[in-house]
Amino acid sequence: MLVAKETELRRRYDVRWRLTGLATRRAGWVADPDGLSPLPILNGHWPPRQPRRDVREWLENARADVLFEASSLVAQTGQPAIEHLKAALELDAHAITANKGPIVHAFRELAALAHEKKRKFLYEATVMDGVPIFSLFPLGLPATELRGFSGVLNSTTNVILTEIEKGRSFEDALKRAQSLGVAETDPAADLDGWDSAVKATALAIVLMDVPIKLEQVQRIGIRDLSEDKIRSVRAAGMRYKLVCRAERRGDSVACTVQPELLLASDPLANLEGTSSAIRFDLDVFSISIVEHNPGVEATAYGLLADFLRAVQP
Repeated sequence: MLVAKETELRRRYDVRWRLTGLATRRAGWVADPDGLSPLPILNGHWPPRQPRRDVREWLENARADVLFEASSLVAQTGQPAIEHLKAALELDAHAITANKGPIVHAFRELAALAHEKKRKFLYEATVMDGVPIFSLFPLGLPATELRGFSGVLNSTTNVILTEIEKGRSFEDALKRAQSLGVAETDPAADLDGWDSAVKATALAIVLMDVPIKLEQVQRIGIRDLSEDKIRSVRAAGMRYKLVCRAERRGDSVACTVQPELLLASDPLANLEGTSSAIRFDLDVFSISIVEHNPGVEATAYGLLADFLRAVQP
């Protein structure tokens, strides 16, 4: 995405970038403050790898101004992403993440550290990929109160339910989701509702300013739904979807994640494939946003948008 948008970033925003470090579990770690060539790396031709090292040493060697953190979600702890982001901020780099865990487990700590260091901690890609969910409120909806939200926010379960409706078995539907790149090799976080619960918690923490804990979300996944039941209700004009809901109750927020039987007329029922949607209920009106069949490019765009927000004056 950075390569594709390089000319536009330079011409429209006067932003230039240089790739100075990469670190992955599979491919290894590299750092070069003079810059790494991204195109060979994208085609699988890496420069000589360096021994795995402490993330701080790696960031220092890369002389990073910005860290993109895209490690896998560990729902119960938010690690190691939290430590990666803390290291970046403490070393005076902006911290941008696609990982929801740090919001759930360390949002206030990271936001305070970013403020102290006069750097940005940004996380737009954590929910609905490139859709401007978090940035919408301070910029587009000032002086509103968010009273609740409801949405279908997990692509994997949406693909599985859609494919079962078409006649596939649960196992084949899961393989289809994995082939699309939306499901992990271990899909338990999706199937058991953890991914949706983490997203609901993150939204409540940031947008409703309530320090809700992940364990407070009432969570039920889709494993106990039978294939026959999924198909029979579809034939009757209804659909099962894994729905996240949050409702403000005084000083607290009640969050749930569970399969819900929706009428075909419900906008959430009409989502196909990897599409997702959310409805925000405000004190002045309600607004709904739909993301149609996003791929990995949508997540990359969310990170790119945060990059521009971080580095522009």
